Amino acid sequence: MKITLKYLTLSTLILLICSCNEGREMSSIHPENWSKRTTTVPAKDSLESGTSYLSIYSQIYSTSEHKTHNLTAMVSLRNTSISDTIYILKAEYFDTHGKPVRTYFDNPIYLAPLETTEIIIDEVDITGGTGSNFIFEWKIPAGTPQPLFEGIMNSTMGQQGLSFATQAVRIK
Repeated sequence: MKITLKYLTLSTLILLICSCNEGREMSSIHPENWSKRTTTVPAKDSLESGTSYLSIYSQIYSTSEHKTHNLTAMVSLRNTSISDTIYILKAEYFDTHGKPVRTYFDNPIYLAPLETTEIIIDEVDITGGTGSNFIFEWKIPAGTPQPLFEGIMNSTMGQQGLSFATQAVRIK
């Protein structure tokens, strides 16, 4: 009887743990969050356009080229202006081979002065691989500092932690 109760308790616990991940999305920022910040870009001639590239690592090599370690990635989109709203037209995620994985919003979004928003790539989402990246297209008023795009990758396992950062470069 004791053994049966132990196995029943263990089975219930395993089922409960496994069901917690069922239906989990691969990205923690839901589309409804983007729809709340959707905007139309003013048709001002003074808006400057730009494109930035950000490297992201959803996996890194560990001990050899045959073993990888999964990471959670937080992509930070920051308006560095203290007075102007900026517009992010596109945030597109690509895998190691340069193939599109997902686009995060279909319409431009705004960031108010000094505002930040994030994109989270969950640790279980390894579709990007070891060489994933983002392309951001944006518009800013003339004389406004360009937006800052950063990636923070981290993982914890047992008592060990790993964390590092990347910054975007303007490519256009």
